[in-house]
Amino acid sequence: MTKGLRDLTAAEGRNAFGADAANYDSARPPYPAWVYDKLAERCGLGPGCRMFEIGPGPGLATGEMLARGPATLAAIEPDARLAAFLERKYASQALRVINTAFEDVALDDGLYDLGTSATAFHWMDQRPALEKVARALRPGGWWAAWWNVFGDPDRVDAFHDATQHVLAHMPGSPSHTVGQAHPFALDTEARVADIQAVNAFDAIDVDIRKWTLVLDAAQTRALYATYSQFSVVDAAERERILDELIRIAEREFGGRVERNMCTALYTARRC
Repeated sequence: MTKGLRDLTAAEGRNAFGADAANYDSARPPYPAWVYDKLAERCGLGPGCRMFEIGPGPGLATGEMLARGPATLAAIEPDARLAAFLERKYASQALRVINTAFEDVALDDGLYDLGTSATAFHWMDQRPALEKVARALRPGGWWAAWWNVFGDPDRVDAFHDATQHVLAHMPGSPSHTVGQAHPFALDTEARVADIQAVNAFDAIDVDIRKWTLVLDAAQTRALYATYSQFSVVDAAERERILDELIRIAEREFGGRVERNMCTALYTARRC
């Protein structure tokens, strides 16, 4: 059974994804190419860049950034299983995996050209974390955080609506807390306010682009199994819910599921 209608804690989030890192790596959709293009054009991602990444997980974004040739990429990952997966996946001299929480990591002040976080920064206490990010960046360095958001408040999502009764008693996560009108990443007013409150950034930019993810039934099951809420559900209940999602996908959608997606990218320059 679930623990009830509540939000997962940050401590739970740090252990939510490592049990099946390979499935997370294969089932989660990649970030659109425009994200990395914009990091290169606007934020200096490229050869010689000194950068860090907060919460890389199995490295969905890490590999794409390493391909741009940074001098160093410090990947700060609190889950030991994910940290080990990341080290096995990428044999790069530029990559340094640090197995600790971002709150506890020691980063040299003013060293980095670019700090990043991909679908992970919502697990942070925003303003203290942004203050630490700012300290680690050199003047003129950049901060970039982005999310793949499953859902779009402006578009009808038939599969989401058809499965609400199945997922109704699942806990929320900081990415979309219980009772929250909009997902964390799409609450642009709050996200920009957090960055402004630190008084260390300028040139704040928000870029949100919509797209559609198409899945078959098996891909749908694999994707939903990666959601953090399932980490606090016992195994039998987890399988029951996932099986019901497949049943709905096959019987009501002919085995073809479309999910409305938004990718939201926030960038800001260190003053």
